[in-house]
Amino acid sequence: MSARSMGSTPVHLVTGIDPEAMAATTIGLQWDLPEAVVVQHRIDADRQQLVRVVSDVTGRLEEEVVDLEHACVSCAIREDMVPTLDRLGQIGRWSGIVAHLAAGAEASQVCRVTAMSSAPQQRAFHVASVVAAFEGERLGDVLLGDDLLEEAGVPTLPGDDRGLAEVAVPILEYADLVVVRGRRDPVGHDAVRALARPGALVLRDGSEIDARILQQGLHHHGATESWVSEVRRGVVPTPQTDQVWTLDLTADRPLHPQRLEERFEDLGVGSHRARGCLWVATRPADVIGWDGAGGQHRLGPVAAWGAGGSGPLSRVVVTGRHDDDRRAAVRDAFHDCLLTDAELRSRGPRWEEHQDGLEPWLGPIRSVA
Repeated sequence: MSARSMGSTPVHLVTGIDPEAMAATTIGLQWDLPEAVVVQHRIDADRQQLVRVVSDVTGRLEEEVVDLEHACVSCAIREDMVPTLDRLGQIGRWSGIVAHLAAGAEASQVCRVTAMSSAPQQRAFHVASVVAAFEGERLGDVLLGDDLLEEAGVPTLPGDDRGLAEVAVPILEYADLVVVRGRRDPVGHDAVRALARPGALVLRDGSEIDARILQQGLHHHGATESWVSEVRRGVVPTPQTDQVWTLDLTADRPLHPQRLEERFEDLGVGSHRARGCLWVATRPADVIGWDGAGGQHRLGPVAAWGAGGSGPLSRVVVTGRHDDDRRAAVRDAFHDCLLTDAELRSRGPRWEEHQDGLEPWLGPIRSVA
């Protein structure tokens, strides 16, 4: 569970991509936690500003504006939110804090800074729960579709070309509690169950939230980080339903760099979520993270193999919808990328190369020594 000191104030982070669903959930929490204070961030896209409003049952207490013209939105939210939560916790006037993040912002930004603090037990707050709020209508297209943020009307800065699923799915995966407002479409219903962390609560609306459970704490930072990690070694659920499928592609041998470059489109194209790690023969020291959703895929080094004494592997978990069933193509492409027995006998798993064709995604090759 998140580190905390006696008397620190519990914080409930509200996340999502739908401003109305997030607002309804925040209002519900205010109703259930009348002694809490609310700090809300929203993006003013026209003025390129981040607006922070603090309020409680007595009304609005403060409003501040942060200029975002040349700033990273995620960094600005993190750098403003953490000190604000500490300041409100230190005041000691409220029994809890509801932190309504800007649409599209991830709770992980706040949780990781809090957990990595040199003295987290000295903070005046602790993260008690991470809540993700979504609209049920067309949720399947949101989580397993290829729309862009700007096409969906999510408040964001000009030029933000991220995919809707690329933003929404990590928010869902990090949540302790998922609130889906209104009727869920069948694909959305099954996709939420397939992608949410095992043990996360999934509710139909904010009225089902038990404030007492929230105050006691739902957020276990270690368990959450393990679930969203690129490298997963334990059992990962692979639900197969009428609407969605899941593949767990695992191999104890590295991938061939040229075949990975050639087959990457076969691996990445389609309405599916793919997340995991790759072990590439020409980059044997690097954990290559693979993070993709809705046709938007990121590939890049995220760590070094050997942390914790565990050996390298390639493992990608893929979840898709039956009306875009690419299981056979994805599975074949993955296995085609693996080194063959003959290649392993002739060259081994660690290849000395100066270039491998993956530099546009992974950068220059580091020394294998």
